[in-house]
Amino acid sequence: MWFKPWKQNTESTDQVAMDRLPRHIAIIMDGNGRWAQKRALPRSMGHRSGVEALRKVVKACSKLGIEVLTVYAFSTENWKRPKDEVGVLMTLLTEYLRKELQELHQNNVIIRTMGKINDLPLEAQRELAHSIKSTRDNTGLVLNLALNYGGRSEIIDAVRKLSKEVLNGKQRIEEIDEHCFSETLYTQGLPDPDLLIRTSGEMRLSNFLLWQLAYTEIVIVEELWPDFGQKALLEAIKAYQKRDRRFGGIHTS
Repeated sequence: MWFKPWKQNTESTDQVAMDRLPRHIAIIMDGNGRWAQKRALPRSMGHRSGVEALRKVVKACSKLGIEVLTVYAFSTENWKRPKDEVGVLMTLLTEYLRKELQELHQNNVIIRTMGKINDLPLEAQRELAHSIKSTRDNTGLVLNLALNYGGRSEIIDAVRKLSKEVLNGKQRIEEIDEHCFSETLYTQGLPDPDLLIRTSGEMRLSNFLLWQLAYTEIVIVEELWPDFGQKALLEAIKAYQKRDRRFGGIHTS
């Protein structure tokens, strides 16, 4: 079964404060190509191994009781990659949804997407629509897939939408505030990420959730994404729990 009890070893939750878990974890899944290159394998094998890493992380987050997991699966800039590599990524997306949907649904996972989904291949769009429909009444982990996503594009789309509402008399300019703007973004209805994890040691946001990450705690890990799993996730959560989150203020106690 998908959710077997964890063994009491270094991957145990013993040192994780279960009452201080991040509600929303976002991950920049970086390093598939380098992982394959280090092993003299084609890049497609790195991406395939990356899908297995995602499976492990989704499973772990669901077991922990994390509310939302947002993963950067395909950026607007990724279209610049070789055509055959883009094709592999789209094929892996549809394969993942077909193979995992039943178990995701049985384990109460909700599938959600953000980005310009209408520009994806039709087969990927159909699988996404089916997965979203099949899991929409679930109440567990929200698996939010960022696909054909760019943070700047998301903000521009929000500005355009609010501008149209002002011109149509549906929105007053003076009533536009941070909450209003947030509810116009692709992440509408979701809490902002508490924890951002980026693999492969790179220290940049790569146009990911630029508005939502304003007060997010960032953990950079050296593991390449295919090597990232339950143990690395727990270590990142423990690092997060050691942070003093003041949100611009100070603690008086």
